[in-house]
Amino acid sequence: MFKKIFQATSLGLLWISIVVFLVDWGSKSLANTHLSPYVPQPIFPSFNLTLAYNTGAAFSFLDNASPWSNLLFGAIALGVSGVILVWLARLPRSEKCLNIGLTLILGGALGNLWDRFRYAHVIDFIDLYVGAWHWPVFNVADLAVSLGAFLVVWYWIHIKK
Repeated sequence: MFKKIFQATSLGLLWISIVVFLVDWGSKSLANTHLSPYVPQPIFPSFNLTLAYNTGAAFSFLDNASPWSNLLFGAIALGVSGVILVWLARLPRSEKCLNIGLTLILGGALGNLWDRFRYAHVIDFIDLYVGAWHWPVFNVADLAVSLGAFLVVWYWIHIKK
């Protein structure tokens, strides 16, 4: 029965979410173990590894908000994850672009949700910059959510006409 559900719907692509979650978790564990908070470690020009703790939303948005914001963002991630699971269960596998976008968003949301409930903050470490201008420090989960959102928007604009 479960095999039929996973073959007929997009739930069979949940492995993408699992891979995103595991890569995010592993990279954050390495960053948390081997980097000192807020001390940039240059890797390439315009790319540092900088351990940062974020209680706000993706890319440090609202990082200085109330302590309750961590619970709010956690609840939002949990709700979005539930909606995506239901959407994937109803979505045919043939909608590949939308399916992959949704599973990337799900994996990223769960990665940051894990941090929020485990540490009461999200671990960020990817620091991109040009000259003195730095993009807010982010992580693999944020990257997956951004790429997934791009694919979903691409699907709605260019494929689902």
